[in-house]
Amino acid sequence: MNISTVPGLAEGMSERLAEALQLIRAEARPEALQALARFAIGGEGRLGLSVPQMRDVARQLGRDHELALALWDTAIPDAQIVAGLIAEPAKLTLAQMDRWTQGMAAWDVCDQACNNALRKSPLAWARIPVWAASREEFVRRAGYALLAVMAVHDKKRPDADFIALLPLIEAAADDERNFVKKAVNWALRQIGKRSDALLPAAIACAERLRERPEKSARWIGADALRELGPRVHRPGAGA
Repeated sequence: MNISTVPGLAEGMSERLAEALQLIRAEARPEALQALARFAIGGEGRLGLSVPQMRDVARQLGRDHELALALWDTAIPDAQIVAGLIAEPAKLTLAQMDRWTQGMAAWDVCDQACNNALRKSPLAWARIPVWAASREEFVRRAGYALLAVMAVHDKKRPDADFIALLPLIEAAADDERNFVKKAVNWALRQIGKRSDALLPAAIACAERLRERPEKSARWIGADALRELGPRVHRPGAGA
């Protein structure tokens, strides 16, 4: 891509962006693209880097929020994943976070951004219902992917906060789009596995979904129950 087409580059950023893209492109694996496509990992301009390769590039670049924003705006999926790894979550603004979700075009970019950067922002929790209500596929996925990763990593958040968001699971359970329904299912499973207190609430939600008429809702509920059901009688079930 032509760096001059990246919008809003800060003064002096063009050279830094060019260096970062050179590092990323040096790791390109075009021979891996076909295999990645079998897992629906694609996106225009994909270079085929593995996750370890992208993490290594991020370590070489170091934390650099402005560079992260510039890399994201290249729309190269591999560069966007690196962007999430080098961003400074405390510096993310609402506008930047929304821009990132609107620029997502692959499920791995969405999930990596949520896990590596977005969940660490103090603004993250409030974005979950906003993005979950979107009709744009990857914006909506980001809402549920963010909920899933926060169920795992946000150890200090009260369980009651997750119970309060279970209606979001039911609200999107009729969305037949594969990338959305899988994220909804992921969020429900992670909420159920978070604690003993949340497990019964998540199972009850899954049981309601299993009885609904929509095919996607039935799948989300049944799949979640396959994982959560056996945990009921397991010591430390919700741990």
